[in-house]
Amino acid sequence: MARRADEEYDYRFKVVLIGDSGVGKSNLLSRFTRNEFCLESKSTISVEFATRTLQVEGRTVKAQIWDTAGQERYRAITSAYYRGALGALLVYDVTKPTTFENVSRWLKELRDHADANIVIMLIGNKTDLKHLRAVATEDAQGFAEKEGLSFIETSALEATNVEQAFQMILSEIYRIISKKSLASEDSAPASIKEGKTLVVGGDETSTKKPCCSSS
Repeated sequence: MARRADEEYDYRFKVVLIGDSGVGKSNLLSRFTRNEFCLESKSTISVEFATRTLQVEGRTVKAQIWDTAGQERYRAITSAYYRGALGALLVYDVTKPTTFENVSRWLKELRDHADANIVIMLIGNKTDLKHLRAVATEDAQGFAEKEGLSFIETSALEATNVEQAFQMILSEIYRIISKKSLASEDSAPASIKEGKTLVVGGDETSTKKPCCSSS
């Protein structure tokens, strides 16, 4: 059966959001995929994902963004959550030093469970709360450089740098995939060929829970 027009894409990239609870992962997701922000958003229970199709380096990419809770009690989903992920956004809250201190633990978990070549971006969220800032940009930049991560600060509330953050990580994933595809063109599996799904990234029948559901 032919795919519907809104499902036509060259690649599908799975990107996961990780970090402590309350740092704004769900709002980054809703801002990027639906251009929405929910002031009353609750902590994510289990896993949700949303998709958005966009142009990356002249190709149509379907970004499948997965979000999960930061609380310890949901860590049983770890392996399935990371499976097939090509990128990870590691988020902390610039007003809460503890969330930045925990970045090291999240990074270790990511490197323990995800693909070795996963693209990782460190994100300092909630820059709109300037009067409450407790994590210096320079400190986060230094950590990112030491760990080989890209870094950007965002505000999901004000939509500052959210689009740029996702564009940056998707572009980096595309560059890596393009190099791999060119290097192994003769022996590349069908899943890497143009117009095919690169990474299934989980069961397509998974439910996705809207951030602002009133039901």
